[in-house]
Amino acid sequence: MKIQLETIAPNTKSPFRLLHDPKLNHLFYWHFHPELELVYIEGANAKRHVGDHISDYKGSDLVLIGSNIPHLNFDHGVTSTYRKEVLHLKTNFKENVISGLPELKQIDRLLELSSYGIAFTGTTKTMAGELMKTLHLLEPFEFFMAIMQLLKLLATSSDFELLHKKPYRNRYSDKEQKRIRKIYGYIDDHYQQKIVLDDVAAICNLSKPAFCRYFKKNTGTTFISFLNQYRISQAKRLLLSGKNVSETCYECGFESLSYFNRSFKKVTGENPSKFKKQLEAGMA
Repeated sequence: MKIQLETIAPNTKSPFRLLHDPKLNHLFYWHFHPELELVYIEGANAKRHVGDHISDYKGSDLVLIGSNIPHLNFDHGVTSTYRKEVLHLKTNFKENVISGLPELKQIDRLLELSSYGIAFTGTTKTMAGELMKTLHLLEPFEFFMAIMQLLKLLATSSDFELLHKKPYRNRYSDKEQKRIRKIYGYIDDHYQQKIVLDDVAAICNLSKPAFCRYFKKNTGTTFISFLNQYRISQAKRLLLSGKNVSETCYECGFESLSYFNRSFKKVTGENPSKFKKQLEAGMA
């Protein structure tokens, strides 16, 4: 899984994309995309990290995330049995379908509020979650109508909280989005090898000190910490696929087992051997 600016496949005219029960719990997937996202998860206790908002959710969560608000996958680190549904809405859905129609004024307002990030609670969360779990079973027309019913439910609800005090504005201009995407792409292509900071800085046309300041300012962490977290995400995937600790270490770009063990424990709270044993015990 790449860390990237996501986009809906351009070869579809549908304003929606449904991801039915995607499992990303062993990946750290901090990302953003132009599309609005409605995510429902149940059977999990984990972090809700949307834009500048960080909190814990327990049991289940239902959140509407506005365009280009960066967020972490809601199942990151989840070890329980859970279910997740993710619905993406293209940005032109509001303009082409919703805006200007008085009958859809409440939905239009809902999509405007998505720029704050919205967490739904109570009966609304329960009803919407049940509806989202049926979407993958529906034919195209029924699918479209069910989504409109879902949006109506959310738009008329009072069971919600806004995750930011003002609309979240992605700090990245189009130019900066391309630069960040280039950095993420470089990490994804080269994480299995030794990555030299000067080389990453060069692709951004920055000096090493300037790049370090730029990266910390725009991501909230150092490049090395970010790289290690990404490598550990990949390490979890390899351990899950049956690789041993030593193989995983070197395939993820770490140059020594001791540094791999320290980095893994710093990110996950446990060493890779214990993590692998727990996985094997859970699958037995």
